Amino acid sequence: MSDKKKYLKILARQYPTADSVISEIVNLQAIINLPKGTEHFLSDIHGEWEQFSHVLKNGSGSIRTKIEEVFGNRESAQVKKSLATLIYYPKEKLEKVKLEEEDMADWYTVTLHRLVEILRRVSSKYTRSKVRKAIPASYAYIIEELITEKEELNDKQAYYNNIIQNIIRLGAADSYIETFCNLIQYLVIDHLHIIGDIFDRGPEPHKILDKLIDYHSVDIQWGNHDAVWMGAASGNLACIANVVRLCARYNNLDVLEEGYGINLTPLVTFCMKYYGHMDRQAVHKAITMMQFKVEHELIKNNPCFKMENRLILDKINWENRTVIIDGKQWQLNSTEMPTVNKNCPWQLNEDEIQVLARLKYSFVHCEKLQKHVKFLYKNGSLYKVFNGNLLYHGCMPVDEKGRFLEADIYGKKCSGKALYDELETWARKGYFSKEGSDEKEKGGNILWYLWEGPLSPLFGKQKMAVFENMFIDDKKASLETKNHYYDEVDDLEVVERIMMEFGVDAKKAHIINGHVPQEVKKGDSPIKCGGKLLIIDGGFAAAYHEKTGIAGYTLVCNSYGLRLVVHEKFTSAQDVIEKDSDIVSDTIQVEKFSARQYVADTDTGQEIKEQIKELEELLKEYQS
Repeated sequence: MSDKKKYLKILARQYPTADSVISEIVNLQAIINLPKGTEHFLSDIHGEWEQFSHVLKNGSGSIRTKIEEVFGNRESAQVKKSLATLIYYPKEKLEKVKLEEEDMADWYTVTLHRLVEILRRVSSKYTRSKVRKAIPASYAYIIEELITEKEELNDKQAYYNNIIQNIIRLGAADSYIETFCNLIQYLVIDHLHIIGDIFDRGPEPHKILDKLIDYHSVDIQWGNHDAVWMGAASGNLACIANVVRLCARYNNLDVLEEGYGINLTPLVTFCMKYYGHMDRQAVHKAITMMQFKVEHELIKNNPCFKMENRLILDKINWENRTVIIDGKQWQLNSTEMPTVNKNCPWQLNEDEIQVLARLKYSFVHCEKLQKHVKFLYKNGSLYKVFNGNLLYHGCMPVDEKGRFLEADIYGKKCSGKALYDELETWARKGYFSKEGSDEKEKGGNILWYLWEGPLSPLFGKQKMAVFENMFIDDKKASLETKNHYYDEVDDLEVVERIMMEFGVDAKKAHIINGHVPQEVKKGDSPIKCGGKLLIIDGGFAAAYHEKTGIAGYTLVCNSYGLRLVVHEKFTSAQDVIEKDSDIVSDTIQVEKFSARQYVADTDTGQEIKEQIKELEELLKEYQS
């Protein structure tokens, strides 16, 4: 029996009759003729939970667009703004309305009718089956009736109005309003892309991960800040030291202690012993020195990384307070390093060994962190091709002529897509391999290399100048030279070569990445190469707002085209609720499709077409 025949026999178990096959073919043919779902792209969130949450709730303006489509000039601007706020924050807005409205029954009636209209609009591009699955079971029958019946049919108006009035009469209006609003949020975005860097700088990455885990459809392209946390969760000491250092630097140690329950007591005790006090600065300096030491050993043991220029501690001249970096002498602003043995500066002392061991235990045994990192592995990757677009966080390492640079990954020479694939293979081994194995150690080191390695596609710079920023006042020493990729992003030949390397159609595709904040106030534009490449890092993190002049970019791709959303600084959810203020955003149309796109034009559509082809073969077997 041929493989094809065997497959059709297996398929026949699911569709045991010709009628069941015909029904499924008709269903699938209908699905591929529905409009393409809306994709939402976010990058470089950096722990900014409240702004992230709001952008997710409003779909980067998608909900306001739907409200405008439904009501246009039928309703005032204020009514539409208030309705948008209700959809974003239904529970909180309801509390405010109850304090202000004199006739709640009338308000409920009008509001429920409006929400039903919007819900009809946002659900119209989905099958009834998909919408039904999104509705909580106890509400399914009534909501389905409301959104599928046609209000304009006179013989159904009384029936339709009676449902609304009974919801109000029975005291269920609040719960239905909340359910409607949550459904609108759910259905307005079909799929979410996170283009890296969920962690660091901002105060609540753990809340962002909790939300993403519960999100209905999401993929993640790892950023270097994600990779270093993944490495820390795997037990790599260099990654652990970097994670703690960054939390101390950005005054976010609460992320470790309260967000993840990481025990910092041994580190605090260490600071008291060696620095005579315990504050953020002491923690920062103490863990940074440990970082330099464990990185020294890691670099020594991995010559293929070619990072010997980052072996700095043994280049210090303690007498004249200078250091040699990349062949140049720099003046140090301090040589107060009480944990450093000047005769063997890269050697950890016994107390440091104990502190790092305790930190490793906390990271490896943190249930919440492990849950989050497993989610990043399950739903994430270094790159993704989705609906013909190429998504990655950082860059493709290239030389000054735009040629792919070759890296040595444990004896295997790789460049281009092969470099991405090899690094991801090792990144997965670093977490999932057996504890104590050679693969576990090497994979953990790769996760650290992804964080700051010179040919890491997530980092894209020659060095990470941690030592220089801390001990050298001359800013020239801290210069972090970017990979030539960022010089070539407007070169069509280079951009198309990258696209072809990943097998996407260079005529239709876009490259979408983040990582490098675009400084709008200096004239930077996220739209590169005539719209073929988009860098959507506009400084989501508060630490970047002054530098970029805005508070982030997001990208929305619906069935009509691709639009870039430019966000101003988000004040607070409370401001939105109190003032119906939303987040100030401008929209730039990057591309308008020549014809509306349908499910048939997507990756899912291609899969469905294959299913239809197989089902038609099965139908022939039944009919013969």
